[in-house]
Amino acid sequence: MAIGVKVVKRPDSDVSYLRATLKGMALTFSHLFRGKVTMEYPEEKSEPGWTISPRWRGTHRMLTDEQGRAKCVACGLCPQICPANCIKLVPGEDEEGHRYPLIYEIDEFRCIFCGYCQEVCPEEAIHVGVHYENSEYERERFVYDLERLCAQTHPVSTLWDPSDPKGE
Repeated sequence: MAIGVKVVKRPDSDVSYLRATLKGMALTFSHLFRGKVTMEYPEEKSEPGWTISPRWRGTHRMLTDEQGRAKCVACGLCPQICPANCIKLVPGEDEEGHRYPLIYEIDEFRCIFCGYCQEVCPEEAIHVGVHYENSEYERERFVYDLERLCAQTHPVSTLWDPSDPKGE
C-alpha cells in the first residue's frame, strides 16, 4: 500500500502574520476577564455547584446483611474477572453449609478501579464507592481486608448503565 504525501505550498508573496497574532492575543486577553475555574482543594472542598460524578469509582466497600455479616458468598467470580489480580479470596463454609469468605483482601495499589468486581457479583456484595480521599502513611494500609471493607460507610458508585449509553 502506497503512502500518500500531501505537499503544502507556502504563499509566494510576503505574508504578514500580524492579523493572526492580534487574533491570538485577543483570545488570550479575553480569558483574563473570565471567572476562576480552579478550586483550592484542601481549603475549598464543597464549592457551590461542584459535585463529584455519580459514576466516579473510588475506594471499595463490602455491603453487610442485617446481622452485620458480609453479603459475600465467596463464589470466586471477582478474583477471576479482576484484570489487575488485586483481589485475594479464600472461601470457607460453616456447619450449616453457608459459604463465606475466610480471607477477602483488595490491594488498592494494584487495583485499576474498573468496577468489574461490582458488575460480576451475584449477591451485589462488593461495590466501588465514591470516596476519593484515601491517602495513608503506610503501604500496608492500602490492603483492605474484609473487616475494613465492611466498615466503609461512603455511598456506592452507580456505574455505566448499558441501557443509557450517553449517561443522561
